Amino acid sequence: MSVTRRDYYEVLGVSRESDDQTLKGAYRKLALQFHPDRNPGNHEAEEKFKEAAEAYSVLSDANKRAAYDRFGHQGVQGAASNGFDGTAGFPDLSDILSDVFGFGDVFGGRGGQRRNRAQRGEDVRYDLEIGFEDSMRGLSIDIQVPRLEECTRCSGKGAEPEDGLTVCPTCRGRGEVIYQQAFLSVRRTCAQCGGRGQLIRRPCKECKGEGYQRREKKLKVNIPAGVDAGTQLRLTAEGQPGANGGPPGDLYVVLKVKPHPVFERHEDNLHCTVPVNPAQAALGASIDVLTLDGLQTLKVPEGSQPGTRLRLKALGVPHVNGSGRGDLFVHLDVRIPSKLTREQRRLFEQLRDLLPAENEPDKGIFDRVKDYFS
Repeated sequence: MSVTRRDYYEVLGVSRESDDQTLKGAYRKLALQFHPDRNPGNHEAEEKFKEAAEAYSVLSDANKRAAYDRFGHQGVQGAASNGFDGTAGFPDLSDILSDVFGFGDVFGGRGGQRRNRAQRGEDVRYDLEIGFEDSMRGLSIDIQVPRLEECTRCSGKGAEPEDGLTVCPTCRGRGEVIYQQAFLSVRRTCAQCGGRGQLIRRPCKECKGEGYQRREKKLKVNIPAGVDAGTQLRLTAEGQPGANGGPPGDLYVVLKVKPHPVFERHEDNLHCTVPVNPAQAALGASIDVLTLDGLQTLKVPEGSQPGTRLRLKALGVPHVNGSGRGDLFVHLDVRIPSKLTREQRRLFEQLRDLLPAENEPDKGIFDRVKDYFS
């Protein structure tokens, strides 16, 4: 008696035009729903899980899918008939099952890969305060960074070099144990040795079994001109060491810039306030202004008002990622003297009598009001 096998696309609930991501998503959903661990003793769920895995194993392989699309089940008879014997006929589905269920290699015999994979080290942050002028001009500075470094005595193993390690009795050095779950052979990291396959019998005398030692390393940091507070500079591979031979992390130097007593920064422009007396504002003048490039002569226009803003081009902040600089904006602060000499008072009194009072309307206003009511 022959058994009718369902169409693989129907099993996964997808169309024949579905791409790889759609297939994978459909299989992941079914695997989550019908996995035997979630349905203990449910034979129907186990069969549906097998059926979905078989369908995905064929449709996820480009060559098998093409044969199936052309000839149906007969085209992949050899590929899909081996069942779950742990070897032929099925691609490695461990990435999906690992995402869904949290365990590794399934179907047994996939090369015996251990779980103690190389892991990248953690990134490290270092806060560095610099002066305002240094942020404008750039500098090269040495810093002392505390971090972990691999123990030179045990090479990071945490055990005495000659006889500090022993084979893990639980996994017998494999770093993993195999559990039989229904029809699956599931590999899991050995809980006793953490996947290393070995246990520390005699801890390293230098690092006390940690494998790493805390040291300070001197590093040179090149700070470009124009950096601002909060700028991060990355020093590649200068972070914490990686585990199991993995690469080290990076070091991020985060800058803090001290405030300046004269200049304020707004993006790539600088601003400062310069005091002038009433005569300079009224008559105009040439004054010396402090800039990051030294004293510069600035022309104050005649009739300048308090708060007038004047610009000195290209005397601001250097562009970090390009050439050129921002501008320097000078804000005029017209200072009224609080104390006057006798001569100064006499001159101001004469000026007061000559200038029109700002709060008195001119004669033209009275004439217009008179015409309006006449």
